[in-house]
Amino acid sequence: MNRHVISILVENHAGVLSRVSGLFSRRGYNIDSLSVGVTEDPRFSRITVVAFGDDNSINQIHKQLEKLIEVLEVTELAPENSVYRELALIKVSADAKARSEIISIADIFRANVIDVSQASLTVEMTGDQSKIEAFTQLLVPYGIREIVRTGLTGVQRGATTLKVREEE
Repeated sequence: MNRHVISILVENHAGVLSRVSGLFSRRGYNIDSLSVGVTEDPRFSRITVVAFGDDNSINQIHKQLEKLIEVLEVTELAPENSVYRELALIKVSADAKARSEIISIADIFRANVIDVSQASLTVEMTGDQSKIEAFTQLLVPYGIREIVRTGLTGVQRGATTLKVREEE
């Protein structure tokens, strides 16, 4: 089973996300990561789905997605031609002694401290999944209180874009 990152351009209407995610569940596929947001044109949203499956199964999902009326374009974001990122907010226990150590680790990973309290720090980290995992592992000894992750999002490298095809 391989990881597949699928980018889907859809009409920005209520219920579209439910229909897209329902297609995966009806076929028995788990969605490992899901992110959705409006595009540069507010009429459209972009859904990024990460799922594991063999090429044949993913091709079937691709074909089923294209049959949905609100789905305008579907493409797989190949790792060699795409850039992936994820955002994580990590709240870690931090007494006065540990605070400077945690900030030093955050600096190495180019993470940002976004909240400080007497007993904790909240750090914002953006990067690929392996970078976030490595950063998180270094924070484990301090006591991670909470982690919130956005899910993977991605875009094709270069000038290639996912746009609505113009009618010919």
